[in-house]
Amino acid sequence: MSGPSEPLFRDEPYLQSCEAEVLAVNDRGGIILDRTVFYATGGGQPGDTGKLLAACGEVEIGATVYGEDRAAIVHVPTSAEKLPEPGERVQAVLDWERRNRHMRMHTALHLLCSLIPYPVTGGSIGAEESRLDFDIADAGAIDKEALWEALNALVEADHPVTTRWISEEELAANPELVRTMSVKPPSGSGRVRLVAIGKDGEIDLQPCGGTHVLSTGEIGSLALGKVEKKGRQNRRIRLRLES
Repeated sequence: MSGPSEPLFRDEPYLQSCEAEVLAVNDRGGIILDRTVFYATGGGQPGDTGKLLAACGEVEIGATVYGEDRAAIVHVPTSAEKLPEPGERVQAVLDWERRNRHMRMHTALHLLCSLIPYPVTGGSIGAEESRLDFDIADAGAIDKEALWEALNALVEADHPVTTRWISEEELAANPELVRTMSVKPPSGSGRVRLVAIGKDGEIDLQPCGGTHVLSTGEIGSLALGKVEKKGRQNRRIRLRLES
């Protein structure tokens, strides 16, 4: 059995490395640390990649996921040829460029969500391209040019991005905070993390466990793809970072 992994990325998303102790190596070679800067796959955001600097050398990490109980964060190596031992101290180092693009993309998707007053049916974050799906019957309800202008205006305004916690009871009393139809915020811990864009969340406010930039200006210029029809009422909007 291994103890929980402290998710340093939750409160310190700009932390690029950390020292940690190896708690366990599971039967599939997954490495569990007592603390980590590696984001684990969830909420449409991919898990981080990078490397662990250990006594056996550099261990390349090709994915990061949660363990079955979601308390442990598992670092999945690209090879099982050399692995650190339980109890060993290692240095966990992110592929920062990839992570930073995910942070910019994730915040950009929150802006997109703030501009489209329809429920979100799905989404995916990538370093090059991301998407959100919306429950919209009429594709003509979206003016792509106006949406692109509004989106980049929010970026250029450099609104602050902050986080805070509320109780599960507070979330239950404010169901409008949840925009996603298929993915609900994790429950059972007694509290829920909110991501707020703008003063007091005036631009966007919703539950989210992902990593974000500290201000919308960090996102950079955005490009919109075409609005795609994915089912009778499902419309997909793709988003790209231009640099």
